[in-house]
Amino acid sequence: MSDDKTDTETGADDKDAAIRRMANALHRLNDSVIKAVEAGVTVELMRTSRYHNEEGAWGDMLVPIIHKRGE
Repeated sequence: MSDDKTDTETGADDKDAAIRRMANALHRLNDSVIKAVEAGVTVELMRTSRYHNEEGAWGDMLVPIIHKRGE
C-alpha cells in the first residue's frame, strides 16, 4: 500500500488540520472569556474585517471589546 496521497486528499487533510487548529483556538478563547467574565469583566467580540483568499473562502477577523465594572 502506498503512502502517496493525491492532491485532493492532501487538500482535504490541510483543510481538516486548519479546522482542528481553529476549533482548538476557539476553545481556548472561550475559556479565556469565561475566566474574564468570572473576574468581573464584560467581553464583547466584534468583527473588524473580513479576510478573503480570492478563491471564494472568507473569514471574520475579531477583536475583543472589554468593559470593566465601574468604568
